[in-house]
Amino acid sequence: MAEEIKELIAKIQEEGIKTAEAKAKEIENSARKNAGEIVARARSDAENIIIEAKGKAKKAEDSAEALLKQAGRDLLLGLRKEINALLNKIAVLNVRQVLTPEELVKIIAGLIKEQHLKEGENIVVSLRKEDLEKIEKGLLAELSEKIKKGIVLKSSEDVSGGFIISFDSQKSHFDFSDKALADYISTHLKPKLSQILKTE
Repeated sequence: MAEEIKELIAKIQEEGIKTAEAKAKEIENSARKNAGEIVARARSDAENIIIEAKGKAKKAEDSAEALLKQAGRDLLLGLRKEINALLNKIAVLNVRQVLTPEELVKIIAGLIKEQHLKEGENIVVSLRKEDLEKIEKGLLAELSEKIKKGIVLKSSEDVSGGFIISFDSQKSHFDFSDKALADYISTHLKPKLSQILKTE
């Protein structure tokens, strides 16, 4: 009887060991399978994170490049504006230096001599206050008595150099002021300046 109990215990132990080994094998296989899935998911997540990071980096790079280009354009526009303003100042200064009272007398006298006034119309010349007296003496000396009668010389706050002339009692006028002449000169110089500053 003791022998049978021993055999029964041995058999139970053997079956218990086999069951435990089978269960352990099953747990091990399940763990391996889960580990494989976890690793695969981790790889997939890692790849997605890398793709997303590359996308964000590309967007940031594109954005930085666009900002840089815009800053470059803004700088160039600002530079052009500054250069154009400087160009206008230089042109005005040079025109003022060239249009001395003596030169103005010659130019105005030449323009007036070519004109034939209609009855009742005057030639009105608007000048800088400082030039008016000098030009009046010189101009009237240049022109005959007949022409002098229809000429009106007046000072104007709008003229800082040069003159504005009207041949029809100021219904219309021609602007030969320093600013108008400088604008005209600058208009011809600006395309060349733009060509120099042109970007790709």
